[in-house]
Amino acid sequence: MTNDKTAGQDMSEKPLDSQTVFKGKLLHVKSDRVRLMNGHESTREYIVHPGASMIIAQPDETTITLIRQYRYPLDRHFIEVPAGKIDPGEDPLDTAKRELFEECGYSASEWRHLTTLHPGIGYSNERIELYLARGITQAERKLDEDEFLEVMHVPVAEAMMWIRDGRITEAKAVMALLWAEKLLRKEW
Repeated sequence: MTNDKTAGQDMSEKPLDSQTVFKGKLLHVKSDRVRLMNGHESTREYIVHPGASMIIAQPDETTITLIRQYRYPLDRHFIEVPAGKIDPGEDPLDTAKRELFEECGYSASEWRHLTTLHPGIGYSNERIELYLARGITQAERKLDEDEFLEVMHVPVAEAMMWIRDGRITEAKAVMALLWAEKLLRKEW
C-alpha cells in the first residue's frame, strides 16, 4: 500500500509543441514542450526509434547463439544476441527472421514471441520484440556490407557466468540471457 498523493492518478503529460533537433540515418532526436499534471510546462528530449527485434536462437535446448562485434561509441567489442532494427512497414517477426539469417546464416522452424522490452524509457520510445528461435538450420549468412561479426554458440550456463564476470555487459544480451535461463529451467 502506498501513501503517495499521486497513487492512481493520471500523470500523463500533454504535448504542446514538438521540434526535430536532429534527424540522421538511425537517430531522430526531438524536443517537446509538455504540460504536466500540476499545470506547469516542461521540456522532454528523446530519441524516436523504429523499434527492433532480438532473437534467442537456440541450436539446442542448453545453448544460445551469441555474436561478438565492435561498437564504435564505446571503442570495444561486445557480446550480444542477434538483433536488428525494424524497417518501415516490416512485421517484427519478419525482422527477427531476416536478422537471424543475415547475421548468423540461420533459419529456424520454430518461432515464439516472448515479450516486448523498452530499454531506454527515459530518453527513447524504442521497443524491442524478443523472440525465441528453435529448430535452427544453417545457410550462408548475408552480412551488410559494413557489418563484421563473429557467431558463437555458448551454453546458457556459461553465458550467465559471463554476465556475472562482466564479459557480457550489453543490456539487451543480459535481458535475453535472463529469459533464456528461465526457459531452460522451465520456470517460464
